[in-house]
Amino acid sequence: MKKFVLEFLRRGVIACGIGPIVLALLYLILQQSADIDILTVNQVCIGIFSVTALAFIAGGMNAIYQIERLPLMLAILIHGVVLYISYLATYLLNDWLEWGTIPIVVFSAIFVVGYIVIWAIIYSIIKRNTAKLNEKLKKKQHHSSM
Repeated sequence: MKKFVLEFLRRGVIACGIGPIVLALLYLILQQSADIDILTVNQVCIGIFSVTALAFIAGGMNAIYQIERLPLMLAILIHGVVLYISYLATYLLNDWLEWGTIPIVVFSAIFVVGYIVIWAIIYSIIKRNTAKLNEKLKKKQHHSSM
């Protein structure tokens, strides 16, 4: 458990430096697309703190895959639930998402679909790389047996 906590903190600290940059880009996009000209000091501070915390959590949670005795599907489920709660809380705290059943259901659906798509891409890349590696091993074994 100590190894997980240390790895979580290490990854989180690395990732949290990216949070304010992402927030700045988000505010620039919102300014162009949503006619937001002025942000209060409170909005900026809450945005900086919440997105930095979100980046820390998102970066740190990748350490869950380092726990060897944790089944992969359980690790993916824990990772997804923690990210979902973190993103939802950040969006609600910053008023980027309205409080209400419909907005939260739409957000949830988008999050789940996005999460599944990302994992499908990761799975296909790993499967392809594994197949290539297995092919190289077969060729090497074939050449060494001659």
